Amino acid sequence: MKKQMVIAEKNGIKKSTDKLISDHNAEVIANELAWLGIVLQTRLELHFNQETPYQSIQELTPPDITDKEGVYAAFIQKHKLNFAERLLLILALVPHIQPAILDILLTKNKDYDRRYSEFGGLLLEGHLGLVPTAETAMFLIAGDDLQKRLQYHTLISQDFVAIRKGIISLPRTKGNSPILSSIWMIANEYVEYLLTGKPYQAKYSPDFPAQHIYTKLSWEDLIVSRSAVHSLQEIRDWVIYGHTVLEALELGKRLKPGYKSLFYGPPGTGKSMAAVLLGKSTGKQVYKIDLSMTVSKYIGETEKNLAKVFDQAQQHDWILFFDEADSLFGQRTQVSSANDRYGNQEIGYLLQRIEDFPGVVILASNLKDNIDDAFTRRFQSMIEFTMPGVEERYQLWKQSFAKKLPLDKNTDLWHIAENYEISGGLMMNIVRKCTLQAVTNKEKTITQQSLETAIRQELQKEGVILS
Repeated sequence: MKKQMVIAEKNGIKKSTDKLISDHNAEVIANELAWLGIVLQTRLELHFNQETPYQSIQELTPPDITDKEGVYAAFIQKHKLNFAERLLLILALVPHIQPAILDILLTKNKDYDRRYSEFGGLLLEGHLGLVPTAETAMFLIAGDDLQKRLQYHTLISQDFVAIRKGIISLPRTKGNSPILSSIWMIANEYVEYLLTGKPYQAKYSPDFPAQHIYTKLSWEDLIVSRSAVHSLQEIRDWVIYGHTVLEALELGKRLKPGYKSLFYGPPGTGKSMAAVLLGKSTGKQVYKIDLSMTVSKYIGETEKNLAKVFDQAQQHDWILFFDEADSLFGQRTQVSSANDRYGNQEIGYLLQRIEDFPGVVILASNLKDNIDDAFTRRFQSMIEFTMPGVEERYQLWKQSFAKKLPLDKNTDLWHIAENYEISGGLMMNIVRKCTLQAVTNKEKTITQQSLETAIRQELQKEGVILS
């Protein structure tokens, strides 16, 4: 009871802390919006030579965020955003949270009976407010000062950190439209992150053949060989300290930033679980690539779909996991038809994207020899996941059943481990079957007979002949 009270108290503290950080984030964003409103009003007064106490918008000091918590303030501080960059960031967020701030730019030029072209902005179907464009951003920070416009041109087109990271995604303009006609807005996948700190999760679809995978388990639940544990730790170390190796030690000129690893071994031996735990322990999201949906019968569709996955993964620093990789990365076919040629081209494209990916890519295969030798040379590590031995099976059985519905105390678990050579994946199918049967029959424990019956049924399903 005392332990439960401590846990409840800790949960209460965490919820209070989360709410406090959320309140700080809301306060920071509210202050940035208010500052933007004043800067915008001043910019218009200066533009139209109206009375104003300011000679330049630079006199309007940004809000102090020195002691503020939350993801928005952290982003500003981490990237050391200057005056103009802070304005550009909050302007891009306005359409998502307070579009009315830009209503002032809907003013018409009476001489031409249309909106002022220098204000930029677009009116989109389904949105009542003005959506800013890069021209709006340029007008805000530079006005009609040509020298400043030239100075800020590369910032707005490519140098701004929010553009480099894809937080503001400048879509290609139609035809020969100027680059300043591009919409200036936070990409939808980053809005929730900047407002609440919750990481973006892409949705699985035919056009995006990757699925976020997660586990409630921890490293203690992963039963693998010592050599596998050591190799997995190396990947964790790279995720945590790789930037130090590449940047602080200046080895980035010689070493590529990514890390590629091959997990190989029979099904159910922990390959997927290890990949997910690597992400969980390092704070990275793990996305599993659906290879059955990756290769399209339509020429060019494969490259397009894969490009979406890799671009998103690079922007959000995901770990990519290719399960059953030998179906795509196996020995490439001899070219005897157009389909073979295009198939090899698609594989070649995928290999190149993996080669250039700056993050962690994990390929899983049942057999190491199934993977093309031309690609295995590019792995930083190859980790074997073997069938668990007797001791490992015993430990897996011990930790697999629910505490509230355990095995009968008279169950000879060592006997079970010795006599049935099965993987951890099959064990969980058996645990599901036994537990469901016990719940249905209103039993308080799971008997050895029930367990062995479920084991035999599962092995027969797998085609294993028992004596």
